[in-house]
Amino acid sequence: MTIQVNFLEPTASQAAWLGVNIILFGLTFHTYEKSKTFAYTRVILGSSLAWARASAACLNFNCLLILLPVCRNLLSFLRGTCSFCGRTMRKQLDNNLTFHKLVGYTIALLTAVHVIAHLCNIEWYNKSRLEDEDKLLGKLGDIGGENGLWLNPIRSKLDSSVSPTYVAFTTIAGITGVIITLALILMITSSTEFIRRCYFEVFWYTHHLFIVFFAGLLIHGIGRIVRGQTEESMKKHDYDECKNDFDDWDEDNGDCIEPEFEGKPPATWYWVLAPIILYIIERAIRFYRSQQRVVVTKAVIHPSKVLEMQMQKKGFRMEVGQYVFINCPSISQLEWHPFTLTSAPEEDFFSVHIRSAGDWTEKLIDAFQQQKPNTPKIAVDGPFGTASEDVFQYEVSMLVGAGIGVTPFASILKSIWYKFQHADQSLKTKKIYFYWICRETGAFAWFADLLASLEQKMMSSGKADFLNYRLFLTSWDSNIAGQVGINFDNAIDTVTGLKQKTSYGRPIWNNEFSKVAEDNPRSVVGVFLCGPQALAKTLQTCCHQHSNLDPRKVQFYFNKENF
Repeated sequence: MTIQVNFLEPTASQAAWLGVNIILFGLTFHTYEKSKTFAYTRVILGSSLAWARASAACLNFNCLLILLPVCRNLLSFLRGTCSFCGRTMRKQLDNNLTFHKLVGYTIALLTAVHVIAHLCNIEWYNKSRLEDEDKLLGKLGDIGGENGLWLNPIRSKLDSSVSPTYVAFTTIAGITGVIITLALILMITSSTEFIRRCYFEVFWYTHHLFIVFFAGLLIHGIGRIVRGQTEESMKKHDYDECKNDFDDWDEDNGDCIEPEFEGKPPATWYWVLAPIILYIIERAIRFYRSQQRVVVTKAVIHPSKVLEMQMQKKGFRMEVGQYVFINCPSISQLEWHPFTLTSAPEEDFFSVHIRSAGDWTEKLIDAFQQQKPNTPKIAVDGPFGTASEDVFQYEVSMLVGAGIGVTPFASILKSIWYKFQHADQSLKTKKIYFYWICRETGAFAWFADLLASLEQKMMSSGKADFLNYRLFLTSWDSNIAGQVGINFDNAIDTVTGLKQKTSYGRPIWNNEFSKVAEDNPRSVVGVFLCGPQALAKTLQTCCHQHSNLDPRKVQFYFNKENF
């Protein structure tokens, strides 16, 4: 049984975020439904006024937050340098992209509500202009004249058949609304998992429509189409006392003078200006760092078409498990792709391993394979923090890598090797369990040397039990099966050349977690994954199931890499 609840699990986070937005929506809705300032506006528009304004308030709130999760330097600063940022807080920061997507989908939903509400508003404004002046609707539609203190934006009877489409393309609010909505549709539809994996360039370019989105958002309300009664007018014209005596309204005398109306100043910039400035600073820092010279000191093509690049850059400092963004101007000036660092902080270079997984990576690997006199120019931005930075904060760590997802753990295992080399006494971790799941034998090649040296180092240091690793091959042919059968009794594994034999098939995770819990009955175990979402769900479930109800006994904490 488990007592752990991570509030940023998908279902929990969605429910919590939905609750926050419902509360804000409800408070704003109630305000506009009861406000005397908008009493006459409600006579024309009904509840659609409150629907439009409540959704606008929630949109402002969500647009305030949408940029913050992608301010990677800010998040890295909070993760690494702020003393208040404990383990729980850091775990939530690691879900920045999940939160970014959640806010994005919320904005899409609220935009739909806002657009529908304003389409209804245009229809009600039209209806008001069609009414005769001997009715309140007609009277309100005619108020204002040339003094600009009108309530109905449709100013002439000749415009009484104005359609929502006409208003959408002839007013500032309408034009910017259409542009904002189109930009949002393109960003949302190009952010699907399929598009990001198969057509990353489409996702990359369309996502920069956020510039258009925020520019339109800032000027969307300057037309002040939706209006309320002025404060000065409310002192001389009380809605409850005068609404039924509209025939006697007079501008100069009488108990109820004609009401005057004005639009409220645009408020969106109050909400979004600060995050926009933060994001501009973020991009300026990233641009500056990306312009610093990077020297590729070594490039190796490993089996399974994996490119290893070792690089040097002035002032570059890293921690285990961090990642960088890489750009190759000869392939694309604008595209930046994230890759986990495979080097250790103790080394005098930093490295990445890049698997062929799309057009950009194919072109990059081909550029290095051609072995021209000069290697392609590379730009690097980062490093940025991830969940794997916390690996040495746990007494026991379980590292799970799938395919090329082993890269953050290469950095961790190398760092461990150096810590043992220098007899580092500050190492809190007492035991590491490492699992690597691969489809093909070639993927093991570039990592096997590191594991072999670690095996040797642990044994010579008298800590052979510190690292427990298992390699799983999930796809094999008859040749491999035959070699395994022939060499079954050999001390060295046929596939990897390591002392630890390769397992065939997938791990039975319940058995693995039970063994770790049995071996470490009173430890806090950090589980770290770099791999697919399906595996993440399985491991997260196992963490919950195998954590003890007694907080003094074994507890599993799940951490996943997110780029």
